[in-house]
Amino acid sequence: MSKIPVHPDAARGALAATSSFLVWGVVPVYWKQMQGVSAFELITHRIAWSLLFLLGVLWWQKNLRALRPAFTESRTFGLNLLSSVLLVINWTVYIWAVNSGHVIESSLGYFLVPLVNVALGSLLLHERLRPPQWIAIGFAAAGVGVLLTRTGHVPWIAITLAVTWAGYGLLKKRSSLGSIAGLTVETILLFPLAAGLLLWWHHTGEGALGRVDLRLHLYILSIGVVTAIPLLLFAYGAQRIRLATLGLLQYLAPSVQFLIGWLWYRESFDHVRLQAFGLIWCGLALYSADAFWIQRRMLLRSVGVG
Repeated sequence: MSKIPVHPDAARGALAATSSFLVWGVVPVYWKQMQGVSAFELITHRIAWSLLFLLGVLWWQKNLRALRPAFTESRTFGLNLLSSVLLVINWTVYIWAVNSGHVIESSLGYFLVPLVNVALGSLLLHERLRPPQWIAIGFAAAGVGVLLTRTGHVPWIAITLAVTWAGYGLLKKRSSLGSIAGLTVETILLFPLAAGLLLWWHHTGEGALGRVDLRLHLYILSIGVVTAIPLLLFAYGAQRIRLATLGLLQYLAPSVQFLIGWLWYRESFDHVRLQAFGLIWCGLALYSADAFWIQRRMLLRSVGVG
């Protein structure tokens, strides 16, 4: 019987991928340290410092030429322009939500991402869904419906985060650029607006730099590192572990965010939200089991087993 192939660096890949999702999970604590700065200003800093750090990474890797297709191929440029718009919306809503006391609802958005991915694949790419996928989407829709009907509140934060991140992922898959080069191009495209706003706020005395304490300055200046490090870890891990494993690990980030919002920041999690989350978690469990089964069956067939 043939053995299922395993990457020789699978253990290190799993550690890197796990670390990336754990960092993304605890990052609300980082943003909370900068509550005195508006989400819009934090986004402009995130764009500027991320660009500086990412260009440094590409220079160190001697891979600055990886950016060239974005500016010589109209299709690649268009995809990255659209993805940059979705990215800045996602970043802005997320940071505002975290610093406004909505960590739990933010985690819900990222729990929904896999199911929104499936829905977008069906709507935009005309992919045929399997019955378990339809049922999983139904569970998620029911969960959102519970929040809407029982609280009278549209979970717009969760929906916005889920749709923008899923759409961003869809565009990234169609782009020829790697994850690091792609994010670098997106920040290049966003940089003129970010730099203009930072200069204006500095001119009017409304900017944070120069008027906040040293601790807050250090947090702001480290935004680029905090943005890029988990992405680098994820890129390393994704190349070395199976897709099914990566699919299960992705739930670490919203799970940690949820626990931080509930246990650390004491955000409200009443029985209505428990019902809604429970339905969505059931959908995710079904989706994950189906995806794992399909991936394993394909892998076994590829090595002549079964």
